[in-house]
Amino acid sequence: MCTLPHPVAVRAHNLFMETNLGDPGLFPGSSSLEKLLISRFGTLFHHREAGGYATSGGTESNLQALRLAKVLKHVTCPNVVVPESAHFSFKKACDILCIEQRSVPLDKNWRMDAGSAAELIDKNTICLVGVAGTTEYGMIDPIADLARIAVQHDIFLHVDAAFGGMVIPFLRDPTPFDFALPGVTTIAVDPHKMGMSTIPAGCLLTREPDMLNALNIDTPYLSVKQEYTLAGTRPGAPVAGALAVLDYLGVEGMTAIVAGCMKNTERLIAGMETFGIPRAATPDVNVATFYCPKVPERWKVSWTRQGHLRIVCMPHVHRDRIEAFLRDVGDLNA
Repeated sequence: MCTLPHPVAVRAHNLFMETNLGDPGLFPGSSSLEKLLISRFGTLFHHREAGGYATSGGTESNLQALRLAKVLKHVTCPNVVVPESAHFSFKKACDILCIEQRSVPLDKNWRMDAGSAAELIDKNTICLVGVAGTTEYGMIDPIADLARIAVQHDIFLHVDAAFGGMVIPFLRDPTPFDFALPGVTTIAVDPHKMGMSTIPAGCLLTREPDMLNALNIDTPYLSVKQEYTLAGTRPGAPVAGALAVLDYLGVEGMTAIVAGCMKNTERLIAGMETFGIPRAATPDVNVATFYCPKVPERWKVSWTRQGHLRIVCMPHVHRDRIEAFLRDVGDLNA
């Protein structure tokens, strides 16, 4: 789910190669760019006052969200309710934080079943998780329903939009998934995916600006005396790259890129079905999956846990590459 970084991101990255956001007093300019990046995403996600920081990607963002949820709700045997489609980073986070992971089955469209999620919540549930743009099938969980459930139970709702966060806002008819929904507490988004930044570049956003202060630990020998981040040393270069792309392309440019990726996804699905190879799902974002047992040997593809062929139509996957793949699939199945 990564792509070639945008040339603007590469140039900005190279200008900030030596910066360390882990000691912001020594790099105030880079620190200000991080704040500006969070502000950009807060605005994009319908909450200008959102807090947050730049992470190494979705794995760190998801771990920190669960860490925050655990600190904010003190229970003896904490559990978290996640969809079966959740990224494997939640397994890592639960192992590290000693949290029970409760998996919710998916419906026939490969989305989390909100009713089943509600049934798994109890007094020890510290967090409910929904995914906006699932890794395997490109689906958006019913975040609005999950938000209502979170409000009813007064629990933390984390939205893993590591992939979809830079796709959904630029769709023609975007599905609500962000802070516009009152129950959403935190959001993970990765600029190094559809944001075309350099690696690694992720962000964790919080509804309350100071919420992450609950994770503060003392850092007496640094220029700041407390920090809530997971990593100590954090590169400033990817932050500069991510911000540069957002400012360079703007909403209009990102909308055009997402439209192109979605068009290529639709073309791939239509072409495969012309050969009698059905889709496994009708995706919400630019991820295509198929009931296809084999592909031509020269192509590198991935497979879901259910054994479906999976292709992510990233910005570097141009129309000519889609057509070349379809020709080879046609020859293989002739």
